[in-house]
Amino acid sequence: MQPIIIAIDGYSSCGKSTLAKALAKRLGYSYMDTGAMYRAVTLFAIQHQIDVHELSDAEIDEMVDQIQITFSYNRDKEISETYLNGENVEALIRGKEVSEMVSLVSQQSAIRRRMIDLQRRAGKNKGIVLDGRDIGTVVFPDAELKLFMTAKANIRAERRYQELKAKGQELDFEEILKNIEERDFNDTNRKEHPLRKAEDAIVLDNSTMNQEEQLDWVMNLFYNKINGDLKS
Repeated sequence: MQPIIIAIDGYSSCGKSTLAKALAKRLGYSYMDTGAMYRAVTLFAIQHQIDVHELSDAEIDEMVDQIQITFSYNRDKEISETYLNGENVEALIRGKEVSEMVSLVSQQSAIRRRMIDLQRRAGKNKGIVLDGRDIGTVVFPDAELKLFMTAKANIRAERRYQELKAKGQELDFEEILKNIEERDFNDTNRKEHPLRKAEDAIVLDNSTMNQEEQLDWVMNLFYNKINGDLKS
């Protein structure tokens, strides 16, 4: 069975990373959380009090040269964790401050160019699942299987609220909903590689689906693709 590239795009808090990780684990594929990459860059900028909007492309290149992003699978927690310059920042990049800034940081063309180059190199040998905002449209437009995930904003906000609550972070639901709606607007209206559905992507609206149902649904698509029953 020849390995393929699976590209998962969609709106924030749709569970893209959760599905992508489960899919990679089931298939024995590599996994890359591209959203975490932009979050790590955002965290670096926050920690060093850098306003990326005031930097030239050359200065952004210089900043990114100081950043090393890696992923490591935590067998005890059964999750992939993000490391920024050797430090586990998985919890930090999911916090409120980063969430509020990441869409604006990821709009910077110089940052996107550098991240996209890293993502393409990672997928050179295929057998990888990537999730983000422009995987199927920009990073890997020739990916063999493309998904576009969506769900109602209030459902995504509730899921995010419960996720943060489980981590001991108490935030107002309306504030989370507002953040999600703002991120949707920024992602779909940014000048550089806006969020949009690739023409050949298959829509997954998971508003009423649990994680296991989503995984089974995508696995069925995967085997149809491998067996030649799913059109490219």
